[in-house]
Amino acid sequence: MVSSATPVYGNYHGYYSKRPSVRDPRLSLLPPSFFAGKTVLDIGCNEGWVTCEIAQMWGAARVVGVDIDEILIRAAWRRRRSLWSQQLPERDVIERRADDNSSPVSKRAKLDGDADRHSYDHFPVSCEHSHEPLPIPTNTSPEGRFPTNVIFRTTDWLAEPVTERYDIVTALSITKWIHLNCGDDGIKRFFRKIHESLNAGGFLVLEPQSWETYAKAKRMDEKLKENAKHLKLHPDDFPTILQDIGFALSRHLGSVGEGGFRRPVDLYIKL
Repeated sequence: MVSSATPVYGNYHGYYSKRPSVRDPRLSLLPPSFFAGKTVLDIGCNEGWVTCEIAQMWGAARVVGVDIDEILIRAAWRRRRSLWSQQLPERDVIERRADDNSSPVSKRAKLDGDADRHSYDHFPVSCEHSHEPLPIPTNTSPEGRFPTNVIFRTTDWLAEPVTERYDIVTALSITKWIHLNCGDDGIKRFFRKIHESLNAGGFLVLEPQSWETYAKAKRMDEKLKENAKHLKLHPDDFPTILQDIGFALSRHLGSVGEGGFRRPVDLYIKL
């Protein structure tokens, strides 16, 4: 798959070094239980930061991250392992340790002590830099729990057939690149495929880039520049296109980020 020095598909390497956060502010616009127990497809997942956060912190049952760039997908697998290394042990593990301890200290005190202790010395970040992340055991956690609830695939998602349906699809900061590479017909096809990939009542979380940002992006490559000459649709047309396909009126969740990263996040529901 694609792994070009020029990110003509928006496949920036080190993207999250420019947009760093422990918790992605775009997800904070959604209700706390939005992903709980849901199956999620993250299109254009880059290095998997958002994908892993949904799987680890938002209670999703299963999350699939896809990207056209194989190097980015390898980085996403590494991030999954890194987060696994750094997260605290599951509470049931701490409880088993407390039960196995023959000390007369009460179980509650043991739990509190273990939780406090593990909060700072489970697996320090310095150890990861020195010795690599901890390996993920095959029986590390039950199905539906991080890290077994998240996988990544290298694929040109728009070109492959629909083989699975999801409760939620996230498409964050990728519409410009699909539009510039595939034209007006391509962006329509992208939205139709998302609709087809969602279960009835499923949600699309969309963060479109503004039309003004297309000018800089198209200068990256002659093909993009040529394609841009033929574009008649603008991002302002996307809500109408999505409604015609079968989505309800969008709910604008807000805009987050700074400078060029400040973009609207909209929520659509499949009718």
